[in-house]
Amino acid sequence: MSTEALIRQRLVALEPETYTLEDESAQHRGHAGAASGGGHFKLTIVSPKFRNLSTLARHRLVYETMGELMQREIHALSITAFTPEEL
Repeated sequence: MSTEALIRQRLVALEPETYTLEDESAQHRGHAGAASGGGHFKLTIVSPKFRNLSTLARHRLVYETMGELMQREIHALSITAFTPEEL
C-alpha cells in the first residue's frame, strides 16, 4: 500500500468532514528526508475532533494518528487543521 493510502486510512480516525492531502515529495528531491525514503506531505483537514483544541494540540492529534508512519514513511507533514465552524 502506498504511503498516501496509509495516511488516508489513518485519517478516518479523525472523522474528517473533508480533507486534501498533497504529496510534495517530488519538490524535495535531494533533501535528506527524500534520500531516506520519507515523503513530504501537505494536509488540510476539517474535523469536529479539533473543537476546543489549540493549533499545537491539533497537530499533535494528527501526528499521534499517523503513529509509526512518522518514523519512516513520512519525513515531513505540513498540517492546516480547522473545525467545521472555522470555515
